[in-house]
Amino acid sequence: MFVVGIDPGVSRCGYGVVGRQGSRLSAAAGGVISTDPKSPLPERLTILFRELRALMAEYRPQVVVVERVFFQTNVRTAMATGQAGGLALVAASEQGCEIAQYTSNEVKMAVVGYGGATKDQVQRMVASILELAEPPRPPDVADALALAVCHLTAEPLRRAVAAAGGPR
Repeated sequence: MFVVGIDPGVSRCGYGVVGRQGSRLSAAAGGVISTDPKSPLPERLTILFRELRALMAEYRPQVVVVERVFFQTNVRTAMATGQAGGLALVAASEQGCEIAQYTSNEVKMAVVGYGGATKDQVQRMVASILELAEPPRPPDVADALALAVCHLTAEPLRRAVAAAGGPR
């Protein structure tokens, strides 16, 4: 099973592909899709969408996890994150993938055990969970991998709750 995590952004969109075999999680890929801030926004969004579609087509994930913006003090950043996140949702939907969204605090809680964890703590914990030689860099990649790890580690609980007739 492959899960793709997306840390949305128009200038820098992080992605991480995590596979699971039994209880073992491993990173299959990770990187950043970048667009030139000097280019017109419609052109940048088109490039980002094409790259996201290609990523979905290459890995054929069962689930795509996109960070949900819960709070952002900078309106411009929130708009760009929302636009990039929307493109990721459409690219995943086109491929027929299950889609999940988590806030940054939910991911930090699931991966580090503390919703106020630092970027460095997330990077180090992702490296530990995925048995990577070094913490993933840049932070966009670590965040994307953390989104996928969050989903995969919460899945058994979601299945148990659903089997017991609880909410999904």
